[in-house]
Amino acid sequence: MKINKLYIAAALAALALTGCDDFLDTESYTKKTTVTFPKTDGDIEMLLTGCYSIMNLNCNSKTEEVPFMVFDIASDDRLGGGSTSNRGAQSADRLLKRDNKWMEVTWEYRYKGIYNANTILELADQVESWASPERKNQLLGEAHFLRAYYYFNLVQLFGQCPLTLKMEAVNLPKASADEIYAQIATDLKEAIEMMPATKYSHDIGCTHASLWAAEALMARVFLFYTGYYNKTSLPTADGSSISKQQVIYWLEDCIYNSGHGLLADQRSLWPYTYANTKKAYKYMEGVSAEWATDNNQEVIFALAFGNYSSGDLYSNRIIEWYDLRKTGNSGKESYPFVATGYSNGPVNRGLWDDWAADPDYAGDYRREGSICDRAVELPDYEGDPSKEVENSNLFAKKYAGTGAIAPDGSIYRSYAVYFGADNHDHRGHTQNLILIRYADALLMHSELTQTPNGMNQVRARANLPEIGYSLENIIKERRYELCFEGLRWNDLRRWHMVEDIMKSQVGQEIGNRKFTDTYVDFTGENSFMHRYQVTGGFFNIPEAQIILSNGVLTQNSGWENNEGTWTKLPYNTL
Repeated sequence: MKINKLYIAAALAALALTGCDDFLDTESYTKKTTVTFPKTDGDIEMLLTGCYSIMNLNCNSKTEEVPFMVFDIASDDRLGGGSTSNRGAQSADRLLKRDNKWMEVTWEYRYKGIYNANTILELADQVESWASPERKNQLLGEAHFLRAYYYFNLVQLFGQCPLTLKMEAVNLPKASADEIYAQIATDLKEAIEMMPATKYSHDIGCTHASLWAAEALMARVFLFYTGYYNKTSLPTADGSSISKQQVIYWLEDCIYNSGHGLLADQRSLWPYTYANTKKAYKYMEGVSAEWATDNNQEVIFALAFGNYSSGDLYSNRIIEWYDLRKTGNSGKESYPFVATGYSNGPVNRGLWDDWAADPDYAGDYRREGSICDRAVELPDYEGDPSKEVENSNLFAKKYAGTGAIAPDGSIYRSYAVYFGADNHDHRGHTQNLILIRYADALLMHSELTQTPNGMNQVRARANLPEIGYSLENIIKERRYELCFEGLRWNDLRRWHMVEDIMKSQVGQEIGNRKFTDTYVDFTGENSFMHRYQVTGGFFNIPEAQIILSNGVLTQNSGWENNEGTWTKLPYNTL
């Protein structure tokens, strides 16, 4: 069987170790090898750090391919936006591919993470000492969780992909969705059974996987798999299955025993409520909410970022891609959203209007807490009419380059200067990316049990009255509570609502450069409805992987022979 050379290169780059003499001299005293490494639990922790860092690296390389951003923009509640050069975001919005390298980096980095997890699990038995059985179980449980998480990213993006559970790099065909989900479920079950039930505390944080994160992710996996594929249970690798009742049991353990909970005000999750930001932000006048920092009790699992003064390597570049264009040197016209970016992902005006018109959401502070109406909040901000396309004049606040007032009264480009970051449009983006939070766990519980309690806890936090359970009410609550958090697209897919909902984008008012326009779809084979029908909402396997596999890997449906390749936006005004 022919070895996939690209996969080997990715694996070696991830760890620079192997048991194969062909690639690394096992007698070398300058490199770690499988003979000498890992020997301690500290070595395992080092490998885990590399496994987590894959997500950071992906966010800083081909950011528009990051699963969080692809899923966010692919939904009905964001448009592609940007300028005519931002083909990645516009491709995600329309189920097209930017070019033949589309998704190459994400594929490579996810498999690097899987390789790291495989290495940890395969070599754990040669560790000579562990600080305690609990530490061993925690570290190995994290490896199981991360392998499951990376495969879940891949299977939601591509539908099918090679399934490898060993360090050995081999050229494999795509496994079936059932096989991949069985392995995901098995890894999460292992993580749940291994990891200690350590309650959340501020000292422990939320950027390492926990028992609670594994239980919540199991519920998310179960809901997508059973919904999208019309199943009643989740398979496991040994041929058995996980029932809905088992998933509910684990989710209730997370809800009642984790130490996680809802913040008093949802806006406290987002940095624009930081004390040194809100005091000059008119919207926050009279609002008591204050930023709870990245590490707070509502966040079950998040991707952490930091500051590195000589480059953007450790910053959250997803924020940069979403940020407003041309915010000016002073930042006064767009305060507090002062960092300059690329204006990808403008908010679909349909979300703004639906939220306002829904009697079940009258007075919901989350609407203006989640979305900035630029004409009202930022009347002096002109934007960049020479470049902005598909501009709805609505800007999402949750992941936004947020500034703060400096001690001398000037404006810092990032609030995070107060936490050691650079006063810089890009390097100052240190806000964590929330991947699982407690409100989602409550809403999943309501959906799984078909009871309103979890949903009404989330509504009560928004000062809304109780309502009865229905799937329609769950759909609305998830849309409003979790907007711009990368979940809506796959929710629509598992509910089989994509074709009904996505057409709501068409006809919405937008701006294309200096012209007033309306959002239009492509026609023919590049129309969204056709693209969804032929792809099922899955993206293309990177062309380089198809070529390197010598035909072992086959392209996904709807992407053969350069189908779905981006051309240009379908507007007469451009």
